[in-house]
Amino acid sequence: MEELGRLLTAMVTPFDSKGEVDYRQAKRLALALLNSGSDGLVISGTTGESPTLSKEEKLRLLAEVKSAVGNKGAIVAGTGTYSTRESIELTKEAEKVGVDAALLVVPYYNKPTQQGLKEHFSAIAGSTSLPCILYNVPSRTITSLSAETVIELSRIDNIIGLKEASGDLVHTAKILDGAKKGFLIYSGNDSDTFPMLSIGCYGVISVASHLVGIQMADMISKAVSGKAARAAAIHRSLLPLMNVLFVVANPIPIKYALNCVGFNVGKPRLPLTPPDEKSAAAIESMLKKYKIGLPLG
Repeated sequence: MEELGRLLTAMVTPFDSKGEVDYRQAKRLALALLNSGSDGLVISGTTGESPTLSKEEKLRLLAEVKSAVGNKGAIVAGTGTYSTRESIELTKEAEKVGVDAALLVVPYYNKPTQQGLKEHFSAIAGSTSLPCILYNVPSRTITSLSAETVIELSRIDNIIGLKEASGDLVHTAKILDGAKKGFLIYSGNDSDTFPMLSIGCYGVISVASHLVGIQMADMISKAVSGKAARAAAIHRSLLPLMNVLFVVANPIPIKYALNCVGFNVGKPRLPLTPPDEKSAAAIESMLKKYKIGLPLG
């Protein structure tokens, strides 16, 4: 499933002035991202504020973006939730829309065991023909996928990869060594991208690529073609921006940044709010230091 691409942007969900999903702007943003370095998009993930989107909004958003994008880039649907049954239903519906893959986050809040995680992901994968990417993000879910659990799940034909956001390179290396051949590991943290590529990971599911996708694509290309020093230099140059985009909870900073550069995506939905004055000033100051590649026209 390498056709999904190495640089996938975890796309924000634009809202209008009334707080409703702005589907027209979502389609514009999707195309702009694909024209500025991204190989594909994750729709209705954490960055897309999936916890505050209704099932109907998620499915319409997927359908609208897929219709706009066509074959220009991969569409990965964030269909994992803390409910196995709900995740199966949403994944099946997303498959009908025509998405290219599903992103399945570790269930949050209910703290399953590793056995529960195996059964949860196995059940979802067994309900669909879509390629499935697991998503380990213990900073948000508390529960973390063990390396052994990922390795076992990788034996399932349509579980083709992992978005790994633990920041633990030893854990990631164990998975690389034990998973099936061709299993794709994406960095789930922008700041970990180059180190993870350096140990054999495949790509990144990124937030910063909303703004600097061209630079990130260049960095990835250099990293995988053996130009490590040049790739590392690009990565280091992007780190301050990557870090400021997490000065408060994602996606608050990236939505604010997009609005600042002239691509209106509205405010986040409650319980998320716009950044405080200090955080906003830090984001604005950092944006002035970078060439923003996102097409605004």
